[in-house]
Amino acid sequence: MGEISRKKLRTRKTVSNIIGNRNSIQDTVEVKLAFAISEHRRFKMKNEIPILEEKDAELERITTIPEDSSDLIVITKTKKLGAYIVAITAKSPAKFRGTFVNRMQNLVLDCLQNLLKANFIRLDSNINIEQRKKLQQEAVINLKMVGYIALLAENAGCILGKQYKQISIMVGECINLTVAWMKSDEKRTDKVF
Repeated sequence: MGEISRKKLRTRKTVSNIIGNRNSIQDTVEVKLAFAISEHRRFKMKNEIPILEEKDAELERITTIPEDSSDLIVITKTKKLGAYIVAITAKSPAKFRGTFVNRMQNLVLDCLQNLLKANFIRLDSNINIEQRKKLQQEAVINLKMVGYIALLAENAGCILGKQYKQISIMVGECINLTVAWMKSDEKRTDKVF
């Protein structure tokens, strides 16, 4: 055997800071299998995979919330976002309840309130059009703040990575639906006025 130089290895000079488990399910199973073999233990793959593929119970719970046909879809999606945030933050460490938890919950409730108020404003005058547009814009700002605070909460360990990912998806849907609603209002008011 010959010697291997560092130049041939092409090793990384820096290592990124990774917090938490970044292995795939298959990688984790293989590592557990290797440890079981080395320790002369039995390994039951059937038992391990369901544990590793654990689903987001809070997400499963809110998907059972029926979509009310009388509400706008953006209002229904925002209600589901609020229900999800309340469900996941119930298990958050106590030290985060005064900061991230309250802020996320209050922002999503403020967003829902703005959307409901905007929905009740008729587009029959320029004042009402501006007021409705302002409420919709405030809702978008609140949603963006929820997304940012969720990022901070995930980095601090208040919520899990999969929960942050789900919040990001839901926030994105709500923002897109609100912006589409605003564009729809603009088209309607351009024809009327």
